[in-house]
Amino acid sequence: MIVQMENTTAAKIEKKLNQLRDENGVVTLGRVLTLVILAQAGHSEMAVEAANYASHEHPCRIIVHVAHSRTDETRMDAQLRVGGDAGASEVILMHGYGDLAEPTETLVSALLLPDAPIVAWWPHDFPQNPSESSIGSIAHRRITDSSRADEPFASLTQLARQYTPGDTDLAWTRITNWRVQLAAVLDQVGPVDVREIVLEGKGVAPSMLLLGVWLSQRLGAKVSVRTDGSGRALNRVALLTDQGAVEINRPGRTVAVLSQPGQPDQQIAMPVRDLKTCLAEELRRLDADEVYGDVIRAGIDAAEVCTAAESEQEAGAEAVAEDAVVEETVTEASAENGAEDRS
Repeated sequence: MIVQMENTTAAKIEKKLNQLRDENGVVTLGRVLTLVILAQAGHSEMAVEAANYASHEHPCRIIVHVAHSRTDETRMDAQLRVGGDAGASEVILMHGYGDLAEPTETLVSALLLPDAPIVAWWPHDFPQNPSESSIGSIAHRRITDSSRADEPFASLTQLARQYTPGDTDLAWTRITNWRVQLAAVLDQVGPVDVREIVLEGKGVAPSMLLLGVWLSQRLGAKVSVRTDGSGRALNRVALLTDQGAVEINRPGRTVAVLSQPGQPDQQIAMPVRDLKTCLAEELRRLDADEVYGDVIRAGIDAAEVCTAAESEQEAGAEAVAEDAVVEETVTEASAENGAEDRS
């Protein structure tokens, strides 16, 4: 069921939700959290779709604030989705115009579930310091997505400088399968001296950078990034040792090939992670992701990475047959686990 409300308030929205439950028997018991989505006009439906999917695993109330023009007349229009149109949740879309285009705690407080954790999610651009924003300051978890921001590397650097326990970024969540497989491989081969870590993909992306820092922290090896201008953002990870290369190569979307010295190649299931899967994973935990915190605070100089990426693209245009190889500053940054100059 979908109900439209024009020029309304949060109090009227809550009253209407109660009315719908009484009149139509809509069951919303067992909701475990409130998910507040801070979206921009024209970019909300993809986020709602992902949240609906995640709600089957995490029943919740979904509040979506959609920011429209601040120059329009101040008003709030709303759309309520309950029952089959809202997954295992209830969805409240709040379209804010004028002064209400800025999401604030007072705007949504009447709609927050009592005694339930709050998760704030910015699907695209996000505040300079999410934890100090009006919504972020009341949230137990804050989810950003630097890969979808207008300036991904500048956004990742910003997240590093402003990191607060409870923050996480979907660029990190997208490499979960890579981290799991690499950890399993390293456990299998036992102690090994890794001389160099090679990451290869379409271009230098926040996820690739975070994976490089994570590997460098744990293996104490330098990281090289190779871009080929084709395929996905991250296609291949190779750990170079004296015995040969331990390599995971994913040329497609679902299956990767594991290569190890002295052993036949092995196919492993490693599907590309979509937005809804990543969101569902992040909603499984409401405590701080300490590993992400260690990685993001390790220090990633995004300005230097961006410059390196641009140089690689220029080199690739001049010599198509050769992949441009750039030695990143990831290693030095990772070695200084406490550095915060920064993915």
